[in-house]
Amino acid sequence: MAEPVGPAPVAGLLLAAGAGRRLGGRPKALLERDGRPLVRRAAEALRAAGCAPVHVVLGAAARRVRARAGLDPDVVLVDNPDWPTGLGSSLRAGLASLAGTGTGAALVVLVDQPGVGAAAMARVRAAYRSPGSLAAAEYAGRRGHPVLLGAAHFAEVCRRARDDQGARGYLRERERAGEVVRVPCDDVAEPYDIDTPGDLWRLSTPTDGRRSD
Repeated sequence: MAEPVGPAPVAGLLLAAGAGRRLGGRPKALLERDGRPLVRRAAEALRAAGCAPVHVVLGAAARRVRARAGLDPDVVLVDNPDWPTGLGSSLRAGLASLAGTGTGAALVVLVDQPGVGAAAMARVRAAYRSPGSLAAAEYAGRRGHPVLLGAAHFAEVCRRARDDQGARGYLRERERAGEVVRVPCDDVAEPYDIDTPGDLWRLSTPTDGRRSD
């Protein structure tokens, strides 16, 4: 008797290619909180949320990130030589790297949002039903990250992802058609970005275990 086939795995896709231009050229991936680089914290959170495999897209200072991030050996590092063109190129590179892995969806996370941890990632990941699934975290009625992209959408998302527009436009269209599941995450995450020197104070405050991981 054949073994039952379980659901396809959900891959974690961490976009960590930014140069931190507004931070004086400090790569966001290597900023630290709780003594760990943001890229490592986010990759570990994806794993804790049940994502496998975990792919991390690198761009600016990729060699330094590889040397200093302390990532687990089974994390797949994806180089994006087009990272200066914006987030869209990193999303395309990341989704392309998942070809042939058998994953049913990608849970997309941004490295500069340390207030979004494993709890929110697991909650959005749980919205996966099939390769046609689409879901996103919701904060105070607004869509944010993590975003779940079913594998059936990869090709079209890649076709449209340009400059700093990742899957936003595509999800907006699909929302109008009622195809995007919004997952409230206000109680477990804070979707702030680390973009400017004025945001760095957030990295030195004690981690609130209820909100971040």
